[in-house]
Amino acid sequence: MSENRRQTGVVELCEYCGRETEHEVSIEIVTESQKETNAEFSKEPYRISTCRACGNSTRLRMNNA
Repeated sequence: MSENRRQTGVVELCEYCGRETEHEVSIEIVTESQKETNAEFSKEPYRISTCRACGNSTRLRMNNA
């Protein structure tokens, strides 16, 4: 009997593993300002990618992508 495995992650190069592996990808809104008065205006989207093989995570500020 054959087993169907459905890919649920995004396949991309893992800089730590050095090979293409499945990654879990999410977007987080991060407050960058340390000042409370400006905090509501300093929220930026970050792409978080975690390798399912080794667990290494990378963060990329989306406004710099």
